[in-house]
Amino acid sequence: MADCNVSTKVAYFVAGLGIGAAIALLFAPQSGKETRKQIAGKAQEGKDYVASKGREIRKQAEEIVDQGKDLVSKQKARLADVLESGKQAARETFAR
Repeated sequence: MADCNVSTKVAYFVAGLGIGAAIALLFAPQSGKETRKQIAGKAQEGKDYVASKGREIRKQAEEIVDQGKDLVSKQKARLADVLESGKQAARETFAR
C-alpha cells in the first residue's frame, strides 16, 4: 500500500516538473528561435540518453539469458547423470 502511495507521489512530482518546464519556456527571456534550438538540443540529449540506456538494458538482458542457458545446460547434464545412475542401479538390482 505504501509503495502505491510513493509511486503516486513520484508521478505527481514528474508531472509537476514537466508543467514547470513548460511554463518556464513560455516565460523565457529568449527568442522563439533560441528556445526551439534549446528544445531540440535537449530532445536530442534525451534521445541519446534513452538509446544508451536501452543498449545497456539489452546487454544486461543478453547476459542474463546466457546465464540462464548455461544453468539449464548444467541442470540437463546433471539430470542425465542422475538418470544414468538410476538406470545402472536398476540393472544391478534386477541382475541379482
